[in-house]
Parts: sequence; structure tokens; C-alpha cells
Amino acid sequence: MKCKICDKRPPRRYCPGVQGDICSICCGNEREVTITCPLTCPYLIDARKHERYLPVDNLSKQELLRSEEFLLSHEALTVFIAYALNRAIVKTADVVDADVRDALDGLTRTYRTLDAGLYHESRPVNPYAAKIFDRVQEEIADFRAKEVGSKRVRDSEILRALVLQQRLAQSYMNGRRKGRAYIHVMQNQFEGFEEEAKVDSALIVL
Repeated sequence: MKCKICDKRPPRRYCPGVQGDICSICCGNEREVTITCPLTCPYLIDARKHERYLPVDNLSKQELLRSEEFLLSHEALTVFIAYALNRAIVKTADVVDADVRDALDGLTRTYRTLDAGLYHESRPVNPYAAKIFDRVQEEIADFRAKEVGSKRVRDSEILRALVLQQRLAQSYMNGRRKGRAYIHVMQNQFEGFEEEAKVDSALIVL
């Protein structure tokens, strides 16, 4: 019996991505490159512990302080944006981290123009990213339809919450074509999360 991928080496483990036995070398080389690895695969989960991520530009101390202050003062909003993004990801089949990155890039560009008093929707060309973009926009629109009086969230605050998710997503980019490390983190974060009403706009306190 030989590895289902290379057809050379003896297999060492069962791969649910190819539905066959493969060798450990092919598992390491082809994981999230040519193989769409289920997030529940024990070998993928173990590999996450040793993952090498692409470098991200370091934030200055002042930027870090501003981010921490925003998280503390807008916790419910940041949770809502993360939850809306996760819902959009779950509803979009075959999505990978790069698609989420493109969606977040489009969303942050859109809210930067809104914050500047203009409107230019930077909807991604990437069809997977575009679906995520549209679904997050729908979640935000539904959220804003429920806003009342002084609880109205500003475009600049939504932008800040999106930028935080953008930087988090970038920090989990592993350079693999089918990489889903950030998606993995998001799904673990919201596993068993309480019903949508728990992140309703009524909980947003400015």
C-alpha cells in the first residue's frame, strides 16, 4: 500500500481531506495547499500549535494603547462585528483566509470613505470575498436599523472594529493557498455562542 498523494511512500495516517491514507511528508507539504483540510482533523489541529505565520507590521505603543482603549470601551461592538463576520464566513461555502482578508479590506476601505463623509463601496472582485462583504454589510444594516437615540454607532467606530479584525486576520495568515487558521480561530471562538439576541444592538453601550 502506498500514499494516496505521492504514490511512493508508505502511508502513516488517514487523511479526511483526500479520504485516503497518506504519508506524513505529503501531509505536511500539502496541508491547506492542495488539500482542503477539515478543521476537525487532529493532524491539522496539532499543526496549528507549530504554525509559522507571515510577518505583520508591528503597531506602535501609541496605536496599541488606542486599540486597547477601544476594546475596553466598545467591547460589545467588537464582539458584534466579529460575530457578524463569523456568521458570514459560515454561510459562505469553500471560503479560505485569503477570501476573508479581501472582504475585510473592502469593508475597511468602504468605512474609511464613510468616515470621511463620502460613500464609495469597495466591494471585492473576488466572488467569495464579495459574499462575505455583502453578508457583513447586511448584518450591520440590520443592527443599525435597531439603533435609537444616543446609542447610534458612528462609522468611525465600526471602522475601528473592522480594523481590529483585519489585523487579527493578518496575524493568522500562514501563506498556504487553502489556509484557514483565522477561520479556525473564529469558529472556535463562537462555538456554542449564545443566540443572536445576545449581541443585539440593545447591548451596545457607548
